[in-house]
Amino acid sequence: MNSPLYISILLFLTFFPLLSYSQIAENITVVRPKEISDVLVNPGIGFTTFQRFNGDDLNSGRGWTEGFPIAYQEFDGSLENKDHPQTSIAYWRVYWRYLEPEQGNYRWDLIDQAIDSAMSRGQRMMLRVAPYGNGVVKEKDVPDWYRKIVGDNTDWEYNNPVNMWLVDPEDPRYVGHFGGLIKEIGKRYDGHPGLEAVDLSIVGAWGEGAGSELLSERTSQELIKAYTDSFKKTPLIVLLMDEKTNKYARSQRDVGWRVDCIGDLGFWADEQNGWTHMYDFYPQSIINYGVSEDWRKSPVSLEICGTFLTWKEVHGYNEEQVKYIFDQTLKWHISSFNAKSSPVPPEWQPLVDEWLKKMGYRFVLRKFSYPSEVRGGGLLAFESWWENKGVAPCYTRYPLAVRLQNKNDSHVFLTVADIRTWLPGDVVFNDKIHLPKSIDSGKYRVQIALANNSSEMTVPVEGKIKLAIEGLTEDGWYDLGEIKIINE
Repeated sequence: MNSPLYISILLFLTFFPLLSYSQIAENITVVRPKEISDVLVNPGIGFTTFQRFNGDDLNSGRGWTEGFPIAYQEFDGSLENKDHPQTSIAYWRVYWRYLEPEQGNYRWDLIDQAIDSAMSRGQRMMLRVAPYGNGVVKEKDVPDWYRKIVGDNTDWEYNNPVNMWLVDPEDPRYVGHFGGLIKEIGKRYDGHPGLEAVDLSIVGAWGEGAGSELLSERTSQELIKAYTDSFKKTPLIVLLMDEKTNKYARSQRDVGWRVDCIGDLGFWADEQNGWTHMYDFYPQSIINYGVSEDWRKSPVSLEICGTFLTWKEVHGYNEEQVKYIFDQTLKWHISSFNAKSSPVPPEWQPLVDEWLKKMGYRFVLRKFSYPSEVRGGGLLAFESWWENKGVAPCYTRYPLAVRLQNKNDSHVFLTVADIRTWLPGDVVFNDKIHLPKSIDSGKYRVQIALANNSSEMTVPVEGKIKLAIEGLTEDGWYDLGEIKIINE
C-alpha cells in the first residue's frame, strides 16, 4: 500500500482537499437553462409564404401563382397557416411589367403595400423582380412599352421552350431599362426594415437565370452591378446560374445563393437521360461555382420543385426520399424555404418539424454565470456559453441585451455581442456591464434577450429572437435568476 502511486494520491488529497469544490466561487450564481424542443418562428429563417402572408388561405391543389401583383385576401385576424408552418418571411415574385407599366412610371405603391402587409403579419418581405415569365403571353411579357421599343421577335440564342429569353439581353436598352428599374428600387428600399432580402435576377423566365452563361461579360457585369451597387444594406441572394456569373457577383459583395427546384429526384429524367437537379446539378455546381462557404456571411434560400403535393401525388415520394431531400438542404446550410404556400401532407409534418428545428440558427443558452451581489457604479461581469444547433448563423445583428428588473425599476444594457458570428456549434461570450451609480439598492431579476436592433434606446427594448430554452416572458426576455444590488 506504500506504492509511489498511493503516496502521490494521498499527498494530493491532503494538500488540495477542496479543489473539486472550488472551481466556481461561492458568490457566483450559475444558471443552466432547460432546453426546449419546440419549433421556433424566428426572423429570417424557416418557411416563407409565397404571394401571400401569414393567415392567408393556401393555394389549392398542386398549383400556384407567381409574377403578378398580390391578390390580397380578407384578413380575419388569425395569423395561423393551416397545413403550413408559421413564417417570418413573405416572398413575392413580380414581373417587370407590373412595377413599371409606363416607362419611368414606377408602381411603388405595390411594393409599399406588400412590405406593410408583411410587417403587419409579423413578417419581412423577400423580393424578386423577374424580367418576364414563360411563354409568349402578354401578362407574362416585358412591359408593353419595352416590347414596342424592341419589337416582337422572341427567337433568341437561348430559346428553351420552358424558360426561353423573350427579349435580347445583349440589346443595350435591356441593361438600361431593366437594370435602371433595379437601381431605382435600390435607391428607395435598400435598408428598409421590412425588406428581408432581394433576389439578384437578371435574365430568363421567372428571373431564374437560364442562359446566363451565354451573356457577354459586359452585359452580365452591368446587370449584376445594377444590384450590387444599389443594395449595400439589404442582403442579396443570387440564383445558382453559371460559374462566371456567380463568381462575378460574389466579387462585388457578400451574397447568398438560392435554387428553385429543390426536390427534383427525377421530374424530367426520362426526357433528359436521367439528369436531375438534386443528383446532377446542385451538388456539383455548389462546389464548382465557389459558393459552398458563402453561408457563413449570407443566407441560403431554397425553393421547392413543384409542391409537396406534386412530390406525393405525381412522383410518389416516400418518407425516406423526403428526408433525403431535407438532409441535403441542411448540408448546404439552408436558412429559408419557399414551399409556394401549398399544404404539407400530414404524414410528412413530423419530418418538416425536425427540419425546421435545424434550418437557419437555433440558439440554446447552456450556461450563464454572474456575481450574486454587485455594488452600484461597479461592474457586473458575466460569462455565457451558447450553442447554435442550427446550420447557419443569424445574418441580422440583434444585440444581446441584459436587463435588471424589479417591480419598481428596470435597467437595460446592450452588449457588444455580434450574433452574426455565432456559427453552428459552441459560442462563448463574456462581458462586463457598468452599473449606474444611481441604481437603487435591492433585489433584481436578471434577464437576457436577443433584442430589436436599436442602439438608441429610444424605443422599448424587446426580445426579437426566441431561444430554445424555458423562461420566456411576455415581452420576449428570458428570466435567469436574482441579483442583489448594494448602493450606499
